[in-house]
Amino acid sequence: MPTSFAEIVESSLPTFVAQSWQWDKFPPFGSLVTVQSGMRTLIGVVHQIQTGSMDPTRYPFPYQKTEEELRREQPQIFEFLRTTFSCVVTGYYEKGSMQYLLCPQPPKIHAFVSPISPELLTRYSLSAKYLHLLFGMGHQVCNLDELLLAHLRTLGDAGLVTEAKLADFIETFSLLTGNDYRRLKLFLQRIDQTGYANHVRISQTAPEQGL
Repeated sequence: MPTSFAEIVESSLPTFVAQSWQWDKFPPFGSLVTVQSGMRTLIGVVHQIQTGSMDPTRYPFPYQKTEEELRREQPQIFEFLRTTFSCVVTGYYEKGSMQYLLCPQPPKIHAFVSPISPELLTRYSLSAKYLHLLFGMGHQVCNLDELLLAHLRTLGDAGLVTEAKLADFIETFSLLTGNDYRRLKLFLQRIDQTGYANHVRISQTAPEQGL
């Protein structure tokens, strides 16, 4: 059972914001987390992470010392730090079925956030339909293509990127971008250059424009 590490402080149907219980422990950009909502398990992709002071009168000050030195000499300054992260909901799991849809209800405030379990991640990765929800919230994401690359890395690190799955991902990406040939070609180059899917054969040629 995944161990909870954060708590929801803002909630809506398509997105939620959670605060880590420890300011220096938070999920990576592009990773997946889950929230239990009744009988449903909501799934979210981390698209923003922010650390700062929880007290507006105690703004972090540059001391020109290492973290180790500060923890030894002034450990109290870390007590006022907090880290929040924002997620886009990309589906939910209910009654043995994965739904790549918005959940009928948003997660509750103070609901616990956990890393996704390996079993649920495997089920989630079977389809690229979650891209519909990510593109639908693209206006709230700082850089959608960067998020997608980071998300692919999450799946690749778990050994869940196969040639067939990557082809499904790329086809869905192309359709959601209106067959934008230039964007797709650049995205394919980024996948190849970053090495997120080195173990998968990737075509160096994007689909023909207009297909």
